[in-house]
Amino acid sequence: MSKTDTSETGRAAEEAAGARLSTAPQEETDAAIGGPALGVIGWIRWFWRQLTSMRVALILLFMLSLGAVPGSLIPQNSADELKVQTFKAAHETLTPLYEKLQFFDVYSSVWFSAIYILLFVSLIGCIVPRSWQFVGQLRSRPPGAPRRLDRLPAYTTWRTGAEPEQVREAALTVLKGRRFRAHTVGNAVAAEKGYLREAGNLIFHVALIVILVAFAVGQLFKSEGGKLIVEGDGFSNTLTQYDDFKSGSLFGTDDLEPFSFKLDSFTGTYEKNGPQRGTPRTFEAAVTWSQGGPDKKAVIRVNQPLEVGGSKVYLIAHGYAPVVTVKDGRGKTVFHGAVPLLPIDNNITSTGAIKVMDGYRDKNGKKEQLGFQAFFVPTFAGAGKGTMFSQFPALDFPVMALTGFHGDLRVNSGLPQNVYQLDKSKMTQFKDGSGNKLAQRMLPGETMTLPGGAGSITFEKDVKEWASFQISQQPGNGLALAGAIAAIAGLSGSLFIQRRRVWVRAVRGEDGVTVVEMAGLGRSESARLPEELGDLAVVLTADAPPAPEPAEEPAEDPAPSGEADK
Repeated sequence: MSKTDTSETGRAAEEAAGARLSTAPQEETDAAIGGPALGVIGWIRWFWRQLTSMRVALILLFMLSLGAVPGSLIPQNSADELKVQTFKAAHETLTPLYEKLQFFDVYSSVWFSAIYILLFVSLIGCIVPRSWQFVGQLRSRPPGAPRRLDRLPAYTTWRTGAEPEQVREAALTVLKGRRFRAHTVGNAVAAEKGYLREAGNLIFHVALIVILVAFAVGQLFKSEGGKLIVEGDGFSNTLTQYDDFKSGSLFGTDDLEPFSFKLDSFTGTYEKNGPQRGTPRTFEAAVTWSQGGPDKKAVIRVNQPLEVGGSKVYLIAHGYAPVVTVKDGRGKTVFHGAVPLLPIDNNITSTGAIKVMDGYRDKNGKKEQLGFQAFFVPTFAGAGKGTMFSQFPALDFPVMALTGFHGDLRVNSGLPQNVYQLDKSKMTQFKDGSGNKLAQRMLPGETMTLPGGAGSITFEKDVKEWASFQISQQPGNGLALAGAIAAIAGLSGSLFIQRRRVWVRAVRGEDGVTVVEMAGLGRSESARLPEELGDLAVVLTADAPPAPEPAEEPAEDPAPSGEADK
């Protein structure tokens, strides 16, 4: 055999020794498969190989990320239909294009679903064959040593006085002690370590599938709704009790968790001095809740929701609800209660509407409804300060400004109406005796008298607080969290664990002394492999007897002087 043939044979052996370090699918060349005919089956095989390749999976994952961008920037029907209608009214040119591209329903669109499903299939088609191949590697033993160990990237050799069998036995013990899978093959010990690298790689891909499944479950079976509750009022988890509600396409009203709770009190304290003045220090709602059993007490704080079965109740907002009493011209109370007003700044300057359906009858006997535009500040700056905005979020100096209207509130018009806004299209503002529009700034306990015998409205000496809650069921959250943790763990294993093989060959040399060769091969180049090989060599040579020194050749005796002269 020529020297060239020997080199090629050794190189082929080295490639074969490292070929099984990865569970990546081996791509077949046209020569290996004989060039399949591009018929129906051939095209299906080609498409399947492309779809299950890592390159295509990464492309699909990138496309899925890009597809989520319009879902984040453009209002979605599934989240807020009112915002979608507002966006359409403001962008009449873009709206037809966005509707054709399904940008208002991104996550349920055909193109997003197609990318999602293809990615799902790609990951499964990639994982299944790799899993079987990895199981086969776990059941098999490390391959025998290549013929030329000195060609491997990490190599060392030494001579020892120990017998070859003793060296191999010691190497087997040391390698197994270092958690290598090792066995003796011929005149060498073959060992392998780092299987968790491929296990981590597979776990990472399985975790991606788990996250995709969790996302799908969360979108299909989720429910989320909001409810504003004034102190003393309660809530029952039924669809009619929500102020707003949205759910997944496979969620049914029967899936709502049966429970109820009552807002006992809301406690909010704020920083009074310094640069953080007005920052909340205490922000919590005390509730009494039940689920078909005895009542239980709980405190809901920000990021500390009340958990009832599969539902979570989050505290998301807070405000004030002044108590007002409205009487008609005969002194009969036609409205009494706390009116929640919505904050418009961090100091809880609030605005809202008071609507009285049973108002009064004018001089012609016509029934008139009453409406009041309310503006409330929990801490008034003081008369003559030139501002009606609150100076602090706490209830230190409450003042309410009211503007009165009479007419038709349009609540029975058949059109949806915001309870916090006053439709003034069919209403007329009251005027005082001088003909000026009626508006009054009121302190707790004060009353504003309405002209024309319409009655009066009193700001009672009581201001309740309200809290806004979000009640949600997210069945896929736990699964998504588990998938994310598994993905991080798997990715860490695949990045920081090195798959490597070590061979130790011990043979008797021509002079009778044992020659030991040790070599290592890793899937990727790393400085740690030569260091690990050096540590193993130090351990193996520590207790081994030294190799005998080569015997010196005896010097030739000098010839006698007489013979030298001859």
